[in-house]
Amino acid sequence: MIRDKGCGEIRESDIDSNLTIAGWVFRRRDHGGLIFVDLRDRSGILQVVFSPDVSKETHELAHDLRSEYVISVSGEVRRRPEGTENLNLPTGRVELYVNKLEVLNESSPLPFSMEDAGDASEALRLKHRYLDLRRPEIQKNLIVRHRTTKAIRDYLDEKGFLEIETPMLTKSTPEGARDYLVPSRMNPGHFYALPQSPQLFKQILMVSGLEKYFQIVKCFRDEDLRADRQPEFTQVDLEMSFIDRENVLELIEGMMKDLFKRVLNVELETPFQRLSFHGSAERYGNDKPDLRFGLELKDMADLVEKGSFKVFLDTIRSGGRVKAINGKGMAGISRKEIDMLIEEAKSFGAKGLAWIKVKDGFESPIAKFFPGEILKQMASRLEVEEGDLMLFVADREKVVHDVLSRMRLELGKRLNLIQHGYKFAWILDYPLLEWDEVEGRFQAMHHPFTSPIDEDIEKLFSLNISELRTPNSELSSIKAKAYDIVLNGCEIGGGSIRIHRRDVQKKMFEILGISDEEAKLKFGFLLDALEYGAPPHGGIALGLDRLVMIMVGATSIRDVIAFPKTQKAVCMMSGAPSTVEPKQLRELHIKMDVPVE
Repeated sequence: MIRDKGCGEIRESDIDSNLTIAGWVFRRRDHGGLIFVDLRDRSGILQVVFSPDVSKETHELAHDLRSEYVISVSGEVRRRPEGTENLNLPTGRVELYVNKLEVLNESSPLPFSMEDAGDASEALRLKHRYLDLRRPEIQKNLIVRHRTTKAIRDYLDEKGFLEIETPMLTKSTPEGARDYLVPSRMNPGHFYALPQSPQLFKQILMVSGLEKYFQIVKCFRDEDLRADRQPEFTQVDLEMSFIDRENVLELIEGMMKDLFKRVLNVELETPFQRLSFHGSAERYGNDKPDLRFGLELKDMADLVEKGSFKVFLDTIRSGGRVKAINGKGMAGISRKEIDMLIEEAKSFGAKGLAWIKVKDGFESPIAKFFPGEILKQMASRLEVEEGDLMLFVADREKVVHDVLSRMRLELGKRLNLIQHGYKFAWILDYPLLEWDEVEGRFQAMHHPFTSPIDEDIEKLFSLNISELRTPNSELSSIKAKAYDIVLNGCEIGGGSIRIHRRDVQKKMFEILGISDEEAKLKFGFLLDALEYGAPPHGGIALGLDRLVMIMVGATSIRDVIAFPKTQKAVCMMSGAPSTVEPKQLRELHIKMDVPVE
């Protein structure tokens, strides 16, 4: 070995030992007589000292060291002089006096400073990802990711799960995001699809009698990327037979409790809070609420109806909603700041934002439209105190919930209301179907293989499908055996109990407008399998990238992925995607219709 220990492993117990260590030059400080170098490897940083009293030769060589040179040094470990310790480092009480130096490799001038790499543009850091990955904070994230996957594997193994791989080259299926397609050279004109999830295969494994399956697997979606999406992402995917919803929830709560204790030494409280899909929307405006702070949305329709403010009254008469949140301690803001809040609400989709200050009474252009007693009841419902600000949105329900949920999060950050820690929640009782305004038909809210709740299966068969082509039909009332798990306001996973009866699956396809022929073509092997004694089964898929991001406190999933892509699905380092040689296209029987730059 070139080294005896890692840089970050040296401790007071090593004092008076002669050791060899190796790593990258992080900082060099020339103090005239002594030259100090912070030497860094994956284990941490150690201060090494070049003194002419120890070795004039190495002291002279140290003048030429530059940032990110790879060096090996040997010498004596000594205690740092009193008053010079760095208690922020595990190695901060010791240093190594060098008597031998070997430059293992030099480094060209860096495109950005390693010390201030966080201030460099993300595009520059992603282009030189091999340098970015040297940053201790990124390495720490990847170490936590490794420990997380190991803890999950250990836990599921202890629970009797088998890790089984499913194909990467599979068949394109509908009812999801756009597939990534892979042309088949052996079968001209035919294409594989990269899996958006192993959904069909894990159900097949349950039909096959394997009972408990999991894998930590790459999934692919060719969709327009938002800020925190990746074209390839990692799921913790699992499925079980002979279970119902409670079994899945209990398993995942146990896994999270074990995981956070093992990796972060954090004790989670179980069981996790449970909210219905409808209840979460009413209280927080969405189905992924951040429960680390309050500011719940409150329905104000019954109160504002007792006033004469036309905007509110017209909204209610047209079937809309009027809801409000409490801007804690914001009554002192200026009119200019209120105008900025109004513009912010408009950017979220609102037509406007009404407000009432609670400041020596009620101060607002709309206060005159309401009796004093009604204003007091509004304040009571929103739990406002002197110095607070009531904020109202009136519109269609979807707009009201979307705008106020986003404003709630913004105010939570702005007012420093968000507590540190980890708050989990289960979102339950989802509708089985949702109305697609563009298509003019119902779509599966989760996917076509999600089971309705037992008491709604009979209702499903009793409905006349030809009469259910409106959004307000009885179909919208049918609940699914589906569940999402939310952590700190982020959805980190979702799953369901699956349909295991062929007749129920056929009815579901009928509702979704999928013919027998189309179903056979797209899902034939699963439908065939359901004919041969499929057990009740269900499972869940957890987003590993997002889970680790929250665990380490990162602000982007790109900080917990070794080689991420940009929002345009480009790898800045490797240059993927790229053009290919014409010969490769000819072998695949592909002809380009558009010029390629």
